[in-house]
Amino acid sequence: MLTVLNAVTLSAEYLEKKGVESPRLNAELLLADVLNCKRMDLYLRFDQPLKEDEIDRYRELIRRRGAREPLQYILGYTEFYGLKFEVNESALIPRPETELLVEKIIELHNDAESLRILDIGTGSGNIAVALALNLQGAGIVAIDKSEDAIKLAQHNATLHDVSDSIEFIKKDIFEEYLFPDIRFDIIVSNPPYVSYDEYNKLQEEVARYEPGIAVTDYKDGYSFYKRIAELAIQFLSPGGRLFFELGQGQSAEVSAIMKKYDFDNIEIVRDYQKIDRIIYGQKL
Repeated sequence: MLTVLNAVTLSAEYLEKKGVESPRLNAELLLADVLNCKRMDLYLRFDQPLKEDEIDRYRELIRRRGAREPLQYILGYTEFYGLKFEVNESALIPRPETELLVEKIIELHNDAESLRILDIGTGSGNIAVALALNLQGAGIVAIDKSEDAIKLAQHNATLHDVSDSIEFIKKDIFEEYLFPDIRFDIIVSNPPYVSYDEYNKLQEEVARYEPGIAVTDYKDGYSFYKRIAELAIQFLSPGGRLFFELGQGQSAEVSAIMKKYDFDNIEIVRDYQKIDRIIYGQKL
């Protein structure tokens, strides 16, 4: 008889041997998903025996995690800015660091009315949806070159009832002219910023499972910053702001790129590990 406690203990040991970070937490979250309960509820059910179909399903999920498939893809969702987003391999998994990007935009524009926002590389739609829910009256255009990512983002917008506030468009910023007749108050992007040389050194979960086009520019890591800054200075209204998420060690170079395109009042925000994580500047 395999109980909840036995299953978690054995699975955590297996995941630890496979090099998975936080193996006990992963084992508990996956079993909670199988049993359709909250993780903390497992502690009240440690002696409960598992049914055969529950054991079979749990073993399959643990096998996938042991193969280093990201936990969020296995579960099919993740939390971002206090919201639940569905995720799959068509888009980057939203990270806690990106919440700082959303937080700073809301802090600076909370009292503004009728904002027009452009989200470049929307992925799962997490930035666009979070902003739509927290900046009332904002009109958001969210673009991505991936058709599958656009479908996922539209689905998440529907789940959070903000579809009317966000227009999702499939666009490649390197191949197409953007919006000749529209000016935005905010342009925001969490672009692919991992260089080609660093890509294969990434955590196995990222390199093997997350979409490469959302992680790296396959060059030096700055291609998207340069292109977006070039576009942003054209499509921002006077006084409008450009916001980027940064990779570690990139703040000086991205700041120089923004200055090249005449952005002013450039500020950098550090994350909780004191790493330069967010940069933003203003078109005067």
